[in-house]
Amino acid sequence: MLMLRDKEDHADDNGVWLASKIPHHASLKKEFPSMRSIAMFGPGETGWQNIPASANDFESAVMKACELIVKGDERLGTIPKPRRKKKK
Repeated sequence: MLMLRDKEDHADDNGVWLASKIPHHASLKKEFPSMRSIAMFGPGETGWQNIPASANDFESAVMKACELIVKGDERLGTIPKPRRKKKK
């Protein structure tokens, strides 16, 4: 559902990454104004969204994201596609 990133490379993408589907981004952006796509994934909108560590509201935004997850908000989290079994 989320992950914390704090690395020297691509430091602009440090912060908390939220897994979400693109149709939910507009409504989530209203709740998390600093949220944006992950730059290191290239141009365009990505399924993973970032609450940047540099955001003025970083701590409160992350706490709010956690509260939404606990409440079961459908906009956060994705179910990954099943992995293919390797042929022997």
